[in-house]
Amino acid sequence: MTRYNANHKIVLDDLLLDHPYVHPGNMFGYPAYYVGKKLSICLYDKGVGIRLPEQSAVRLLKTDQNITPFQPLGKPKMCEWVQINLESSEGYREYLPVFEESIQYLLKKQAIQPA
Repeated sequence: MTRYNANHKIVLDDLLLDHPYVHPGNMFGYPAYYVGKKLSICLYDKGVGIRLPEQSAVRLLKTDQNITPFQPLGKPKMCEWVQINLESSEGYREYLPVFEESIQYLLKKQAIQPA
């Protein structure tokens, strides 16, 4: 089984678990963060998978060297998903606006009204 970076989880827990619309869970046995019933962000391998609007995912794949397609367990690329790969766990703090975009996107998809 592929492992995940426990230090990344510490940072993501700090960034995400105080958010009123985010709750922890699992994805294929890996730590994950859900918005409503939808998977938003998950730890996988050496990085973090994140669901975004397709246009944002495409833009990040073209412009950010730390972004790759998200392909958990060797599955085909998914159009709304990317993986952020950083050595430093603290570096994920700089991606807070991207995490927030994912959260807002999934709130909207589920017609959940933010407070």
